Amino acid sequence: MIKAICFDLDGVYFLNGKSNFIKAVQALGVSEDAAKRVFLKSDQMNKLYKLGKMSDTEFWTWALKEWGLNLSVQEICDLLIKGYEVNEEAAQYVKNVRSAGYKTVICSNNFPARINGLQKRFGFLDDFDTIVLSYEAGIDKPSTEIFQQLITKTGVEPNEIFYSDDDESKMEGAKSLGINTFLYTNFADFVAELERLGVTLV
Repeated sequence: MIKAICFDLDGVYFLNGKSNFIKAVQALGVSEDAAKRVFLKSDQMNKLYKLGKMSDTEFWTWALKEWGLNLSVQEICDLLIKGYEVNEEAAQYVKNVRSAGYKTVICSNNFPARINGLQKRFGFLDDFDTIVLSYEAGIDKPSTEIFQQLITKTGVEPNEIFYSDDDESKMEGAKSLGINTFLYTNFADFVAELERLGVTLV
């Protein structure tokens, strides 16, 4: 029986954040390739940042230098947060399943500026019972260690957790521990899979 439901943030709970930010950086005169290279494809710097080994100031100072932009760290972080939209259907579903007695969970590869900025703007963390973030844990998906933290913090058995991601490679650690996994393609199928597993709102 499912007791805890893990929600992905980018692309599920929040929409268009990355794409809107890339467009905003382009509007400042940065090429699309450069915007994506720094924010999406710089594996070493992004990984250090999301593992908590770089501060917001260190990462964004580097990014601004790479882009040749004369902005403050706060200004570029504000620009990032401005582009995010809440998927109202997902946000309401989080509230509904929580009201029905299920634990609501986040397990995310992320960084402080984004989480803190989105919390300040939307207060979304208030609707989640368990929150596991890579920059706090010092480990990231798909490692088994971060999913073990998820199990420990939720206080339920692995087979009582439902975890979905739009990147199948990030589910390996969860699968190896016996967590229910589902490849996310759209919200309707996500809900249908939970219903198939016995999740009800009554």
